[in-house]
Amino acid sequence: MPMDIVLYIVACLLFLVSLTGYIFVRIRLRPRDDSDLDDYYHEFEEEHPGYARYLRWSRITFTGAVIAAMLLLLTRVF
Repeated sequence: MPMDIVLYIVACLLFLVSLTGYIFVRIRLRPRDDSDLDDYYHEFEEEHPGYARYLRWSRITFTGAVIAAMLLLLTRVF
């Protein structure tokens, strides 16, 4: 198998997994209106455990999708 095909398959799978994970994070891990996040001062809301977990997973999944998109572009160009 040529390296381009392997890289293309890996990039597609990474993109699909990251995009699915990002949608899951945005829907399920986002703090709800009934959370105690309003009790935190706005400068310290990143320290709220639920919100910090949401931000971390949101960044991880979005970064994975961006890296996969760049890999797809590189396999298409070269």
